[in-house]
Amino acid sequence: MKAVTRTSKWLYLLALVPVVLGICAYVGWSWWSQESAPPLAASPSTPGADKEVLIQIAPGTASQQIGRKLESAGLIRSSKAWKLWSSWLSFQDKQGGFKSGTYKLSPTQPLPTIANEIWTGKVVQLDFTIPEGWSLQQMANYFEEQGFFKAEDFLAASRKIPKDKYPWLPDGLPSLEGFLFPDTYKLASDALTPQSVINQMLKQFEQDALPVYKQSQNRTQLTLLEWVTLASIVEKEAVVSQERSRIAGVFINRLQQRIPLGSDPTVEYALGIRQTKDKPLTFAQVKTSSPYNTYINPGLPPGPIASPGIGSLKAVLNPENTDFLYFVARYDGTHVFSRTLQEHNAATNAIRRQVQSQ
Repeated sequence: MKAVTRTSKWLYLLALVPVVLGICAYVGWSWWSQESAPPLAASPSTPGADKEVLIQIAPGTASQQIGRKLESAGLIRSSKAWKLWSSWLSFQDKQGGFKSGTYKLSPTQPLPTIANEIWTGKVVQLDFTIPEGWSLQQMANYFEEQGFFKAEDFLAASRKIPKDKYPWLPDGLPSLEGFLFPDTYKLASDALTPQSVINQMLKQFEQDALPVYKQSQNRTQLTLLEWVTLASIVEKEAVVSQERSRIAGVFINRLQQRIPLGSDPTVEYALGIRQTKDKPLTFAQVKTSSPYNTYINPGLPPGPIASPGIGSLKAVLNPENTDFLYFVARYDGTHVFSRTLQEHNAATNAIRRQVQSQ
């Protein structure tokens, strides 16, 4: 009789476990709703209240670490409430767990919703667009603004040349400037790292640009590095696509005649600046010493100054057969082309007078 009574008591206590857990959950829910409601949810008109945040959860991240990360990002108010809710999820689904990946979350979402999205692995599919003519620095700034990763981390990764995976990359590159192909990409959020982005862009160059060069190797004297370098200058100079081949032809003529290219974008790249219609390059800036300054150094700079698109890459391999040696921007996207320095100076002065009169 005593054994039976003892067993009955244990069964009775076990039967109370769900009830106790339910009470704890209810108390926790009540506490959470008071203490850890999203700080911006009560005021939808507050600027930034509904702004979504990208949160990256690395593989193996502990539940408490996730809670602290969410709290730090302003997505939840209390990591203690997160710990309680995580315990409840673990009790409900003993085989489950929080999934790694990148999540797009909002501070207006309740804590259980955020927890459920990470528990079920509701990661986002990310996409990004790199315009033609962007430099590595512009890309880095863009990725940081999008919340992907820090600009300095991307720049550091771009200085590592993966010759083992991409043996076609030229030797001695200081960085991957020019070889990260401009395009629109989709990226699995669980692979959101600077290196994964770089690999995808290099593969696109390998697929879209490299075959164009290989098919034209028998009719160009440019090396792969020279080709991309010149194409990057054409990309920065040409605004109207119809002028790409003519601009390429001018630069080819100047290279053949050993005349400095005199390209403003190379000076801008060297100084890390961008001239405008109201603030053009100064004489002192044009005379600033740099390997990338094509006003004072003949020939091509040491490497690309941006990522050229396929149009500029093709234009360098198929330049217009012209006798033009100069061109100057009209500030409407087009250029005035000249054959002699005298014609070029006259065109430049005329454009300056027009700008001043406006």
